[in-house]
Amino acid sequence: MANLKRNYDSSRRLEQAQRNYDALIEAGRRRFLADGYAATTIASVAADVGVSVEMVYKSFGSKSGLVAAIWERGLAGRGQVPAPERSDRMQATVSDPLEIIRNWGQLTTEVAPQVAPILLLIRSAAATDLDMRRLLAQTDSQRLRRMRRNARVLDGRLKPGVTQALAAEIMWTYSSPDLYDLLVVRRGWSLRRYGQFVTESMVAALLPQPSLRPDEVDR
Repeated sequence: MANLKRNYDSSRRLEQAQRNYDALIEAGRRRFLADGYAATTIASVAADVGVSVEMVYKSFGSKSGLVAAIWERGLAGRGQVPAPERSDRMQATVSDPLEIIRNWGQLTTEVAPQVAPILLLIRSAAATDLDMRRLLAQTDSQRLRRMRRNARVLDGRLKPGVTQALAAEIMWTYSSPDLYDLLVVRRGWSLRRYGQFVTESMVAALLPQPSLRPDEVDR
């Protein structure tokens, strides 16, 4: 009975720790996006959740560590399986490059609303904060590595003149937080329209276009 009680208590502590971790990420996201990086304090985030400042530092290490955790959480998307893992599974089972890019476009519309505001926050704070400058470099390089991996999936199916390196940079551009900010936040596009634009633009830039039939040339 003693072992069962210890196991039960341990399980409850782990569950509570996970709830606190999740709550801190949500509270941190709200604070950072509402007040900005510099004005947000660890104490204010801790107070929002009802935990100690020490617990926040123990969980994330620093204020920039909390931002990094928020960014990582955003990359996972909204599904039970993280978005990058779903993308990898899809690439392993789908051979049609058009369908692959369409799936990427759908994932972009899921992840961008979560990630883009945080990346823009990181970029703004990087102008004056060394830790955030390092985090900005990390996010940029990680996104480019992901796009290079995606470009390898399209090897042999890219349009003439588009190398893997160029394909990766094209996808890196269309997945940028700047594009989401311009079209959705500032121009008021719907997520559906934004996703269609990203998908159609990548298809046009990356894949060979079907040849016109003779009766279509003069249309």
